[in-house]
Amino acid sequence: MRGSDERSESLFSYVSCEARVPADHPLRAIRAIVDEALEVMSPAFEGLYSKIGRPSIPPEKLLRALLLQAFHSVRSERQLMEQLDYNLLFRWFVGLSMDAPVWDVTVFTKNRERLLAGDVAAKFLATVLGQPKVKALLSDEHFSVDGTLIEAWASVKSFRPKDGSGEPPGPGRNGDRDFHGEKRSNETHASTSDPEARLYRKGNRRSSPSWAMR
Repeated sequence: MRGSDERSESLFSYVSCEARVPADHPLRAIRAIVDEALEVMSPAFEGLYSKIGRPSIPPEKLLRALLLQAFHSVRSERQLMEQLDYNLLFRWFVGLSMDAPVWDVTVFTKNRERLLAGDVAAKFLATVLGQPKVKALLSDEHFSVDGTLIEAWASVKSFRPKDGSGEPPGPGRNGDRDFHGEKRSNETHASTSDPEARLYRKGNRRSSPSWAMR
């Protein structure tokens, strides 16, 4: 029998965020580790806040929210507040109930700056990494990556022959350009957007791609 597509909005809800998160969700194990670290840091939190005045955002909730921002690559704190408003998984991890209001983004930012200025965030990560459960996941093995910081305002498509010849790129901000059969070098070509940029490539192999670099 086909069900009816009706909205069933109840006046009261008896389902918690805890019940919505699967028992085997990876954030459950992370939440347990984080809560242990936050409990250890409770005395350090006390020194950052006055004994009088309006209650601020609890530092425990703020640090959990910052972890979610890093885990899920949330691009801004404004987007993080939006996620906390409707994402039940985020609400559960941070510690907000189903009907708890979400903080204003400016208030969240000011409270976050207070924790960063007091080096609380660094101490929090050190406390998490120092737990036995986390140490078992760490390794002394490491590897190094040799990288070069490339500074250039030019793209390869901006390199044009110095004598003014050659086909111009296609329309648009990043128009197509056909380089097939064209030999380019710093002696014969220059960038139209960054004259100081130079052409480089990985090695002497014929198939090595080139890029712009200053």
